[in-house]
Amino acid sequence: MTWVPLLLTDPSPNLRLLVLRELLNRPNNDNEVQELFNLREKDPIVESLIKSQLPDGSWSSVDLTGKVSTTGNLQATSQALVRLGYLGFDENHIVVRKAADYVYSKQLDDHSWPIPNTKKGPSEEIRGYDMIPLQTATPLEGLAACGFSTDKRAEGAYDWLMKQRLEDGTWSTGTASGVYGKVGGYRRIPHSRWGCRSSTIAVLNCLAYHPKRCRSDEAKKALDLTLGIESKQKYLLGFIISRLIGLEESKGWRTYYSKMDAAHILKLCWKIGASLEDERISELVDFVKAEQNEYGIWKSSLHPQASRWLTFDLLRTLSHLEINTDWISIEPRTPFQEYPKKLKRF
Repeated sequence: MTWVPLLLTDPSPNLRLLVLRELLNRPNNDNEVQELFNLREKDPIVESLIKSQLPDGSWSSVDLTGKVSTTGNLQATSQALVRLGYLGFDENHIVVRKAADYVYSKQLDDHSWPIPNTKKGPSEEIRGYDMIPLQTATPLEGLAACGFSTDKRAEGAYDWLMKQRLEDGTWSTGTASGVYGKVGGYRRIPHSRWGCRSSTIAVLNCLAYHPKRCRSDEAKKALDLTLGIESKQKYLLGFIISRLIGLEESKGWRTYYSKMDAAHILKLCWKIGASLEDERISELVDFVKAEQNEYGIWKSSLHPQASRWLTFDLLRTLSHLEINTDWISIEPRTPFQEYPKKLKRF
């Protein structure tokens, strides 16, 4: 038995539709594709979003995650758009258009979005910051995921993010009166003093959705630095996809992309054009392939229900990774620790 019958018997019409279109290359006029296309709004993953969308086009954190978030409806709406975009919904769908209008209505004159007034606790406290890359990367990712990346307003947001880029090619936690914010060990990036993993990956996600910026020098440099972490944790495989389909809680803001899901990192490698000739990437591929079982399925340790989604996601990514590209890595492979031991003076 292979993955084909296992994925095509999944109860989700959206997953079956993605498999037919992106793995089996069925055309849009295929009868089965058309049938699933008409059923996709009845998928519980989508149906719950459609029913809970507010009149202004937004979603509340309670409707999306079941919990109250101090970052407000803007983050929840952005996360909902990323989910819809992953499932193939774009600007042609009324639910997406209403949500995009809401997100754009909150955009500031400089093309960024406002910083949420978080008062949850020390780990999420952001009062006093005058700039945080995530204030713009979070809503921009939602818009870009649904096909708005080349919209004039979105392009302005990309330009704003490029202005916040550090000289080493990463993005910081943020700044307060011109001073860079502290970077916790769990968010550090190799060879970067102030680079924040969560901020940098969030910006990379936005760049990966853009038809031109995805292969830019800025995207390649940021990915190159991120690959220096070389984290291969089996239990995190499928973490991002589990969150996308609503099995994993969408919590955190500065910490939203602090975990290293190998499946997600490989997807960024594909989108940005990294080469399998890079040993770090080929080793990551070998690590992932070693986790595929005899039925061709990858199991998600955190949420077994996400295993078929994870399998589709990895099969699509692996089919697109290239050997010969113009990818050049200039970062040395050095041991990296999130919390290195401090040398004693005596």
